[in-house]
Amino acid sequence: MPDTELPEVVRIARDLIRIDTSNYGGGRANGEREAAEYVGTFLQRLGLEPEYYEPIDRRTNVMARVPGRDPQRPALVVHGHLDVVPAVADDWSVDPFEGLVRDGMLWGRGAVDMKNMNAMILTAVADILRAGEQPERDLILAFFADEENGGVEGSALVVQHKPEWFAGATEAISEVGGYSITVDDRRAYLLQVGEKAMLWLRLVAKGRAGHGSRYHDENAVTRLAEAVAAIGRTRWPIRLTPTTESLLQGLSDLTGRPVEDPDALAAAAGPAEAFLRSTFRTTANPTVLTAGYKHNVIPETAEALIDVRVIPGTEDDVLAELQRIVGDDIEIQTVVRDIGMETPFEGDLVDAMVAALGRHDPGTPVIPYLLGAGTDNKALASIGITGYGFAPLRLPADLDFTGMFHGVDERVPVDSLVFGQRVLADLLRSC
Repeated sequence: MPDTELPEVVRIARDLIRIDTSNYGGGRANGEREAAEYVGTFLQRLGLEPEYYEPIDRRTNVMARVPGRDPQRPALVVHGHLDVVPAVADDWSVDPFEGLVRDGMLWGRGAVDMKNMNAMILTAVADILRAGEQPERDLILAFFADEENGGVEGSALVVQHKPEWFAGATEAISEVGGYSITVDDRRAYLLQVGEKAMLWLRLVAKGRAGHGSRYHDENAVTRLAEAVAAIGRTRWPIRLTPTTESLLQGLSDLTGRPVEDPDALAAAAGPAEAFLRSTFRTTANPTVLTAGYKHNVIPETAEALIDVRVIPGTEDDVLAELQRIVGDDIEIQTVVRDIGMETPFEGDLVDAMVAALGRHDPGTPVIPYLLGAGTDNKALASIGITGYGFAPLRLPADLDFTGMFHGVDERVPVDSLVFGQRVLADLLRSC
């Protein structure tokens, strides 16, 4: 499709996808500098004054403040992250960093997480300012580095060293909420009002080094493999919170099914089933294995990384249970530990988000949910800012949108981006 026929929100999302900001974790990343400069240049052309903060070489954050009509009201932070997880090009059917528009979809790493939302933020604000209007209150537009590594080199440093960026702010909105799911052929929107806690762990198994041909009963790789398999096969029990209880009630109202079987209710959401089921329980998934250096050498040490997402308030219990599962011979090291959050589904901002969706998709219910992953709202919570997930997208019923977070052939409908821009601009004008 020629550039002249692409909506601005699609062009911006495509441009950002073409800037490879892959973040491998542990301080290994391409860096966000070029993407931050792209965003800053766009904001500057709107008459704003962007500020940059680069605490670590190439790990660039950018912020601009939009004055509101009522400076006495608390400011609203509208934020995104500029990094993406890596993509293995051979696994994709398209170049993950081409930003291809095909079949009514924008394809590429970041199309879902979350260069789509970054483009929606920029164009929504542009709609307001180009019309000579102001938002109801001050908006603080922030675009962070390193979210895909838990924000340790991004938002965590920004709130520590640049708290003045967020002066007067009490609430924030960002990714992974406001999108639609289809439940038994009925559309509904999920509004994110909480996040599970995060434990990124390293398992360390020790053994005795030796020749690969020997009889050997102290093999670190074997010990690690047994521990990883035990964790990966563990099915954690359902443990509901006020938010997940409200989610189940909303799904029950849509389907007529009882709330007593959460997994069955989640199954009614089609492609979103696995995403919703993860909100009812702790999840612990092995993600990386490291061991050995030669085919015929038994190594002394073997390690694995485990991504654990925990129902808020149960972190210590989960750590103790994981140690019981793997046994005392396996050392568990905490690489990153971050808070869980849960906020009531009420208040002026929640009402405004629900109303904005209602104006653009009348009669469609909005249901609260607890995100099974995490966002930079965790860092903002440390300075007293309450965060929500609201990246509004009206999606086709058969699109596995939630399955494309960190997945292959990540893509988002062009029409959904245009919808999101309009809803977000409507919200920012009125909230």
